Amino acid sequence: MAQELDTRTRGRTARGRLRALDAYLCQFEAPLLTRDDGPWARAAFVDVGFGEHPWTTLESATAFRALNPELSVVGVELDPERATAAARNHADARTHFREGGFALPLSPDEPVRLVRAMNLLRQGPPERIPEAHRAMSRHLLPGGLLVEGSSDTDGAVLVAHLLRRTPDAEAPTREGLLFHTDFSRGFAPLLLRDWLPRDLRRRVRPGDPMHAFFQAWEAAWKAARAEGHTAPADAFAESAVRLARMTPGVATDAWLLTRGCLRWSPPGGTPA
Repeated sequence: MAQELDTRTRGRTARGRLRALDAYLCQFEAPLLTRDDGPWARAAFVDVGFGEHPWTTLESATAFRALNPELSVVGVELDPERATAAARNHADARTHFREGGFALPLSPDEPVRLVRAMNLLRQGPPERIPEAHRAMSRHLLPGGLLVEGSSDTDGAVLVAHLLRRTPDAEAPTREGLLFHTDFSRGFAPLLLRDWLPRDLRRRVRPGDPMHAFFQAWEAAWKAARAEGHTAPADAFAESAVRLARMTPGVATDAWLLTRGCLRWSPPGGTPA
């Protein structure tokens, strides 16, 4: 079963750890978060593996409800005591907490618009990750999004898959990768490489698309620094612009670059 991929009790999750990801989703997935026709009117946001306390679930609920005040939110946690405590202390008419794993504890009549599963798949066999992706996307409406990836403990560095549910497809489409840094640890592309999702972390080797991507980004970063862009935020933004000239699918939206975000949506999808 997919939910057996992670049988260990999850650790603590710091407040604000996923705030940058929330901001990205509010900026670029607002139509998804606000859609209200047909089953979308009751489609939920599901946060998988909220940990000891549901701080990130509640923070996301606040951010997303600024766009959609009626949004239903479901926090899922494998540990039954944590799920019960969260339900007892934080549940309300629009916010629910349930015990469960990657096979989400939802009924067939509970549609989903967005699933987030951060820092859950850093262990275990990489070959079983597609199974987890399929399980977590099963309740998504067509066009719904699964976000899965890794961050450091306070969210200073983050990399996540953007996986889109398409009609009649069993597995979600590997639409892109989102990279983020807040520059508190400086900046170099290899800093982000270390936080790639589990299924890509071993793929940064010669001949692999991820290796080519990071080689190009490293070259762009070094060229930017050589021309005087040495401050971390400046080097990041300039390297992203240079990378986009060499690498199809790199977004150079000003909102992204000024917030330490880079999105890569290569033709044909991210490496599988």
